Amino acid sequence: MVESKLPDVGVSIFSQMTLLAQQTGAINLAQGFPDYDPPLALREALARHALASGSHQYAPMPGLLRLRQAIAAQAARLQPGAPPPDAETEVTITAGATEALYSVLAAVVRPGDEVIILEPAYDLYGPAVRLQGGVPRYVRLPAPDFRPDWEAVRAAVSPRTRLIMVNSPHNPSGAVFSEADWAALASLVEGTEVLVLSDEVYEHLVFDEVAPRSARQHPALRARSFVVSSFGKTYHATGWKVGYCLAPPALTAELRRVHQFVTFAVSTPTQHALADVLEADPTDAHARGLAGFYQAKRDEFAGLLAGAGWDLRPVPGGYFQLAGYAQFSQLGDRAFAEELARSWGVAVVPVSAFYHDGYDVGLVRFCFAKGPATLQAAARRLARPPALEAG
Repeated sequence: MVESKLPDVGVSIFSQMTLLAQQTGAINLAQGFPDYDPPLALREALARHALASGSHQYAPMPGLLRLRQAIAAQAARLQPGAPPPDAETEVTITAGATEALYSVLAAVVRPGDEVIILEPAYDLYGPAVRLQGGVPRYVRLPAPDFRPDWEAVRAAVSPRTRLIMVNSPHNPSGAVFSEADWAALASLVEGTEVLVLSDEVYEHLVFDEVAPRSARQHPALRARSFVVSSFGKTYHATGWKVGYCLAPPALTAELRRVHQFVTFAVSTPTQHALADVLEADPTDAHARGLAGFYQAKRDEFAGLLAGAGWDLRPVPGGYFQLAGYAQFSQLGDRAFAEELARSWGVAVVPVSAFYHDGYDVGLVRFCFAKGPATLQAAARRLARPPALEAG
């Protein structure tokens, strides 16, 4: 019998709720993926390269140079104040942001090292730290706005702290770091050897005329940060599993030491297709348009649920809506999420799943990265609680 390295970890809540949606016929607003296709130009580019000769063998381990150059050029345009990353030594293509996050942790976290994780947090963070022999140190983001309490973070730093993990725009809350937040983080790690892993997969989805900010735009953070992003989120192509990591040369070298033994290389025709669309978009019209595209969906979904009894929380970024349900039920959030799928016909994720200890703040998470028909159908179900109808 093999002794599990993660005995307390089961199938992810996202898979569980998606399976429940399939079993019950519920509309799936749980797992964070769109129900519409990537842009036509990207799909056509993939078709070209999938059929072309010369696109079917291993890509270089760090990624196709032309794609890394296109990423570096876009970063230079969209991250004012930060020098462009060097395509050769500071950009690495990974099998999704998930592999980037895992490979960074495997590269720099040693047994006994402590990693500060701000909760609620994506469910990969803690288990991936533990698999390296590291020790997660959890700091709760105060509800209801989930903005960091930097004094609480500072209090969690110890001589064994190796890394601080941050995520902006934040999943699940949508909270967005301000320039002051980045400055506070920089002040906190000043004079230490603590590294930063900045999960920025929703980097372009910042709403209400607020300019996106990256860890790379703060000089002190840029020198010690791994910045992770995802083409899956940017191009509505989560199934393609292509992400990337930007980091200074010394950190990139350590990341690549691990990356070469995790996946070695990412799909060659897919990388060519992504390079095609980036090179053909020198004004970054697609990336710059994402904020408006998703803000409209945020506002549409909120409008559809207006007056329906849900306590909708502000959404500064990302593509998730948190909602309180106290008017409908006193169940814990996991039990309510199951009831919502079985009786209301809508699958969601309970926010307690984003806490290592199941802490329950009475919120569930909807994904609004869906087409109008899906959002409208879900809203009709969410506006007619079965228990209230029966009464």
